[in-house]
Amino acid sequence: MQYIHQMNPELTLQTRYFDVAQGIRLHAKVCGPADNSGAPTLLFVHGFPEFWYSWRKQFAEFSKDYRCVAIDLRGFNLSSQPTDVAAYKTALLVADLCAVIRELGAPVHAVVAHDWGGAVAWSLAAQHPELMRQFVVLNSPHAITFANALATDPAQQAASQYMNWLRREGSEAALARDDFRRLFDMLGALSDEDRAAYRACWQRGLTGGANLYRVSPLHPDTAEKPGKVAAVASALKPEQFHVKVPTQIVWGTADRALMPVLLDGIEQHVSDLRLHRIEGAGHWLARENADEVNRVVRAFLAN
Repeated sequence: MQYIHQMNPELTLQTRYFDVAQGIRLHAKVCGPADNSGAPTLLFVHGFPEFWYSWRKQFAEFSKDYRCVAIDLRGFNLSSQPTDVAAYKTALLVADLCAVIRELGAPVHAVVAHDWGGAVAWSLAAQHPELMRQFVVLNSPHAITFANALATDPAQQAASQYMNWLRREGSEAALARDDFRRLFDMLGALSDEDRAAYRACWQRGLTGGANLYRVSPLHPDTAEKPGKVAAVASALKPEQFHVKVPTQIVWGTADRALMPVLLDGIEQHVSDLRLHRIEGAGHWLARENADEVNRVVRAFLAN
């Protein structure tokens, strides 16, 4: 974790575990002011194929004045990794976050989430607004805009075909081949230290990450089940996904998997919305565009 200490030499990382459900324990890293300091808490929630470490550049910035907690989602890294696909249903992951926040002392000042972590946190914000004062989401679409785009937008349908590949049996074994070549290619430029950290995480198992895709009803249609995603989209009830928590979206416009169309109509689903686009940025904003992300998030948190 040399990078974090280079950014903030006084930073001390602590390990914490949360028993969130029967047989499910989540691992987390914590830094910043002590629990009893009265400092506001930020909960960071990563996506696929990452783990708590994806927030290292935010730890270095926000631990100066916030208590920062970054979990490993169930199925990832040092958290419990159930093998049953049904163990990764959104409702269970939302319940995991609820348990963590309540143990931290609800409400937290903000939940900051990306990718799959954002997908879970969108539901958390809609269903349990009392657990957070603010919500920050990086390149993770709202369920309704995503469903609509998968049903109607050819570019997003094409960009999301990887989801159907990950849903296949054995996808995790394919991801592990050649020293995780596909995953490293996905993440782009990394330092040797970063590569070692991610490799150690992935060696602990990739089935949990793949199961997120297997359990989700939101994925492109297949030849065997044409029209399925349109049916899912039409069945979603907007009122169940409406977010009243003040929300900051930060979006990289050059994300190859998540097209800007996913922002169309987002204001209909969020009562108090701020949207910041980073032109030309890709999916891995927290790492590749950390300075701008941190500046936007810090300004939002000060509101």
